[in-house]
Amino acid sequence: MAVRIRFAMHGKTHQRVLHLVAIDQRKRRNAKPIETLGKLNPRLEEGQDTKTVEWSVDRIKYWLGVGAQPTKSVERLFRLGGILPPPEGSPNTSPSPAASSVSATEATQRDSASSSATPSSSA
Repeated sequence: MAVRIRFAMHGKTHQRVLHLVAIDQRKRRNAKPIETLGKLNPRLEEGQDTKTVEWSVDRIKYWLGVGAQPTKSVERLFRLGGILPPPEGSPNTSPSPAASSVSATEATQRDSASSSATPSSSA
């Protein structure tokens, strides 16, 4: 049985909610899934500035580990969420300058914290 990780649509016509599901690839779009892995609400509610995604990263990694294939749209979402690494040939494979400066700052803070926590031996 080939398993896919894909979206299933639920809700009213203009109020759709997408469920992230693991399902046999031969089944129809909204058939009963093997497991529901998350939920994506593509609409912005009042007062929100970002769309919300709720998912179980452990279960997603399990299904990917046993050979489930994500669809293109789900794969893109996983890459944005950091579950899958970026593709090999992408131009943004190197970390952004802001991310590298944050990493360098964190490393400096860790080094200074470890040196201050380590007692110095004086003879």
